[in-house]
Amino acid sequence: MRNAALTLGIIAGVFAMVIGFFGFGYTELARSYDGVEQTFGMFDNPDLVRVVSLLSPMLAIAGGAMAKARALWGGILLLVSAAGMYLAFGFNVFTMFPIAFAGLGGVLALAAGKPDEPKAHF
Repeated sequence: MRNAALTLGIIAGVFAMVIGFFGFGYTELARSYDGVEQTFGMFDNPDLVRVVSLLSPMLAIAGGAMAKARALWGGILLLVSAAGMYLAFGFNVFTMFPIAFAGLGGVLALAAGKPDEPKAHF
């Protein structure tokens, strides 16, 4: 389970980075040019979007990387990352995979009570 949490956390972090680039970039573009905000609108809380655009990918990657050695802390970081993405961006076609991967990775890391042990199939 820890290996699955590691993999899901890193994948979620990479996808979250792409969303973070666009989220942070859009808030900067709308702040610099009033026409963009008037035409396309703005996030309800642009400061939250900026913070989550930076922190959520970092938390997902760090949580995934920690899941093998420190499953509790890794799982908490993954769940915080998923919650941050949901609060800032909502659940939509662009965020469904990073939120689901980070959330599932967090649950798997928390459920891994003992380190993975190799078992013989026979």
